[in-house]
Amino acid sequence: MWQERQADRTVKVDVGGHTVVAYEFGTGDNVLLCLNGGPGLPCDYLREAHSFLADHGWRVVAFDQLGCGAADRPDDPALWSITRYVAEVEAVRTALGLGRVHLTGHSWGGWLSIEYALTHPEAVRTLILQNTAADLPHLMQELHRLRAALGAETVAMMAAHEAAGTLKAPDYLAAIILLNHRHVCRLKGEWPAPVLRSLNDWNMVPYEAMQGPNEFLYVGNLKDWSRLADLPKLTLPVLITVGCHDEQTPACAARMARALPQAELHLFEHSSHMPFYEEPEAFDAVLLSFLDRHRAAP
Repeated sequence: MWQERQADRTVKVDVGGHTVVAYEFGTGDNVLLCLNGGPGLPCDYLREAHSFLADHGWRVVAFDQLGCGAADRPDDPALWSITRYVAEVEAVRTALGLGRVHLTGHSWGGWLSIEYALTHPEAVRTLILQNTAADLPHLMQELHRLRAALGAETVAMMAAHEAAGTLKAPDYLAAIILLNHRHVCRLKGEWPAPVLRSLNDWNMVPYEAMQGPNEFLYVGNLKDWSRLADLPKLTLPVLITVGCHDEQTPACAARMARALPQAELHLFEHSSHMPFYEEPEAFDAVLLSFLDRHRAAP
């Protein structure tokens, strides 16, 4: 189960004249490199949920991507592209001397992980795709299906606000809050502190540029992104995790699993988008089992 713990090391890394900040837990040659969701979301929530692996012989590395957390927050719109973020991941891996890594990405970090693994296959031992998708047009279809469950009247209200650009309207925001509690994190009461820290410091500039104004409306520069056809090129071992109620749905996970030559898929029945907090003991066991079985992957 996750626990709050301080990073063993904090390292600043120069990326194209800007600074990002990496956090390391544990030591050794078995490295799990974590790419968090967002974009623009500090990595607190993901690094805390995976830091327990340091007690099992793993060196866990996460970093605040450019534009969020302790990293620089430049205002150049040209920086908010998946291609530049791939180069950023490579810069961090090289600067920290991580060698070939076990790579995990959550949500947007999963899209980035797929893109990175296709660009730098020599750098990745295994891939762990958490609550993510490889085909955003298909994901948008799934999101519309989830929205439809709110009822025709609510769907019409949301569509009207989106057409008018009135996304701060109270009834629209109420619908988004409901969807978040159904499909992002289903925990009752206050969400875990690392999640709240990340959410409360979310830089919406890269998020809106690349994805959109919220988790259920994709209008940014990634809306047409799909790597589904390229997944067969990834012949390394892959673990796919997904929540039964996930915003990036089990259907998205199944499409990835069918396309990947060496994929195993695990569904968490009582989770949505954050099974590492919603079902931590079950999630930790699945993750640790996969990593230990493939610790020495070539």
